[in-house]
Amino acid sequence: MPIIVRIGNARVYIYADDHNPPHFHIVGPDFNALVRINDLALLKGSAPPDTMRKVLDWAAENRPLLALRWIEINGEE
Repeated sequence: MPIIVRIGNARVYIYADDHNPPHFHIVGPDFNALVRINDLALLKGSAPPDTMRKVLDWAAENRPLLALRWIEINGEE
């Protein structure tokens, strides 16, 4: 499970052989959230508001990278 980026105490992962829709995981010491790549909608879970904001800000600027990494790890959408 490749770490895409670390932001504070959160790690952003894209898991291999994961289900659609393309998404990433935000994982921290006591939280876990799934966020859809194409519109950054929260699919499941939660994270502290400040952490969520920082990760979503990063993801908004790096959406093409996230989409590319999804394809590299999981194949076509």
